[in-house]
Amino acid sequence: MTAMVHGSTPLRDVEPVLPKWWRTIDKWTMSCILILFGVGLLLGFAASPPLAEKNGFAPFHYVQKQAFFGGMALTAMFLTSMMSPILVRRLAVMGFILSFIAVLALPLFGTDFGKGAVRWYSLGFASVQPSEFLKPGFVVVAAWLLAASQEINGPPGRMWSFVLTIFIVFVLALQPDFGQASLILFGWGVMYFVAGAPMLLLVGMAGMVVLAGSFAYNNSEHFARRIDGFLNPDIDPTTQLGYATNAIREGGFFGVGVGEGQVKWSLPDAHTDFIIAVAAEEYGLILVLFIIGLFALIVLRSFYRLVKERDPFIRLAGTGLAAMFCVQALVNMGVAVRLLPAKGMTLPFVSYGGSSLIAGGIAVGMLLAFTRSRPQGEIGDILRGRLR
Repeated sequence: MTAMVHGSTPLRDVEPVLPKWWRTIDKWTMSCILILFGVGLLLGFAASPPLAEKNGFAPFHYVQKQAFFGGMALTAMFLTSMMSPILVRRLAVMGFILSFIAVLALPLFGTDFGKGAVRWYSLGFASVQPSEFLKPGFVVVAAWLLAASQEINGPPGRMWSFVLTIFIVFVLALQPDFGQASLILFGWGVMYFVAGAPMLLLVGMAGMVVLAGSFAYNNSEHFARRIDGFLNPDIDPTTQLGYATNAIREGGFFGVGVGEGQVKWSLPDAHTDFIIAVAAEEYGLILVLFIIGLFALIVLRSFYRLVKERDPFIRLAGTGLAAMFCVQALVNMGVAVRLLPAKGMTLPFVSYGGSSLIAGGIAVGMLLAFTRSRPQGEIGDILRGRLR
């Protein structure tokens, strides 16, 4: 009777944050991430001692640093996964702006650490690669623009997202960092496709990528050297690709044994870009297939939950994050087995690297936040309702 006279008061969600987070989170995806990080530490014990000895550090110096940065990454992942999609979007926009400014300032204040590409800021005790933090922020901003364009009288978000993508790709290519530029372009292309882009436009973009690659090959010695090395049918056994190829061949199905691998003594990037070669040599094809299975499960679980999502922004942002996460892993492993030219890209949560670990933790935290269970009908319910 009171409700009839005074009206009903809407119920507030009073469930505590942690129980609600645990009930709604995708535990399969979260478990796979934790296992990948554990595998990365395991491989770090094998891959990092030679580099530590060369630089005059304790044998497990880099393992300890990886554990420290990994702890920060997992903390960022858990905290981000507890946020609402709106809060994730707000923080992502601020993070995108800050990281983009940092990328623009690299020519003035950045360093290349002798690798021929100005991608890092040196802090003395560590280094920061701002393009790693740019990627998750960009995906969320681009998804927001694409979703807004689908609203009635909405802004021209598709055009704005395209212009933003091309500008970012251009800036990254000038470093040069063609690997991160390719990831940015691929992530936007996947979201644009999911948002309903015409196939003719995507084919045209593919043609533009080919033209841009031809231009980069003719005007960038760094890019041309990597392409020539990839196309050369003879592998120089003294190069990183040569060492990695031999290590994978020697590992076979079961590996040569824990601690018995030799590639870590020859590869300067054994703990980062070529960590999968260490895994293949010491643990064999079994561990490599296990790692591939973990990445595949993460992506498939994410797509399975996103396909039920009503909100177009959440659906697009989650798809972009999952696709970029998957392709980065594929590129890293593809380079090691010489299916792709060298890109200088880490294996998410497995390779050593502070920026890549922490940025990966933020990105996966966003993905977990977007794929949490919500009280909503499936998107199929909407479609069926329209057909009635």
